Amino acid sequence: MRVALIGSADFGKAALEAFLDRGDEIVAVFCPPDNPKSSKPEALKEAALARGLAPLQLASLKGPEAAQAMIDSQADICVMAYVLQFVPQELCKIPKHGTIQYHPSLLPKYRGPSAINWAIALGEEKTGLTIFRPSDGLDEGEVILQKEVAIGPNDTLGKVYFDHLFPIGVKALLEAADLVMSGKHQEIVQDESQANYEGWFDTNAAQIHWATHISQIYNLIRACNPAPGAWTRFGEQKVQIYDCHKHVAATFGAVKGKPGEVTQVTLDSFFITCHGGQIEVLKAKGAAGKVTGAELAKELNLQVGQFFAL
Repeated sequence: MRVALIGSADFGKAALEAFLDRGDEIVAVFCPPDNPKSSKPEALKEAALARGLAPLQLASLKGPEAAQAMIDSQADICVMAYVLQFVPQELCKIPKHGTIQYHPSLLPKYRGPSAINWAIALGEEKTGLTIFRPSDGLDEGEVILQKEVAIGPNDTLGKVYFDHLFPIGVKALLEAADLVMSGKHQEIVQDESQANYEGWFDTNAAQIHWATHISQIYNLIRACNPAPGAWTRFGEQKVQIYDCHKHVAATFGAVKGKPGEVTQVTLDSFFITCHGGQIEVLKAKGAAGKVTGAELAKELNLQVGQFFAL
């Protein structure tokens, strides 16, 4: 099939390579302009160039240049893989069989740009991916294909995405493209009564509040690992916590210390009290970068009885 690809980053690169490796023809590649603030090259752009393709990097996909490029490509289908730019319906409808898009949740749940973070932070035990028809509404189009993925009790954002939603998602794009091309797909309208939208999982969302329950804090830390990093403050120093264990107290009265209090410093870690138990910090980031919990305790000169900001 003749495929036009709109995407970015490693997921866009993986989708490009998957279609090419099985013998499809990539007839157009759209990816964002280079970020002048980043030293890291755009992954999809680099992959396209390495395969002898000329990626189109437009500041906007709304204009006539994008539409003409899509028309000229004579694509059978357009595939959207990790798209950060708005793609108008006029562009989506140009290919003979239209456009399909990947989203890392079981739509209509968790529409929005940080779907995986929110699912983990809010304690979901499963998530998944959806291949759907993009519309002008955010993640609101008809569903073509869905795959469910379990969220283990200790799974981080990195594990859920890189071990599951990333590789399964690339395969699902191939599967959905084949279904659409053969006319064997179904398009199921999303149930708006089940829909929810969550915005960017930003710095405010990633802040740890030690007076909240241990399960909420643990889920938050998992949801932010590896990015954006759940954070707290020790005095004026911002500290981001990555790897940790949770130690749930058997009873309310068995909780040692007060919320935010350092209760133990070991050779490998340190413990902070919260509602219902303690978080044992195994890997964190202070002024010196990512280090073990014990190394951070030494950097901050942590002492038992000191407090992190609530």
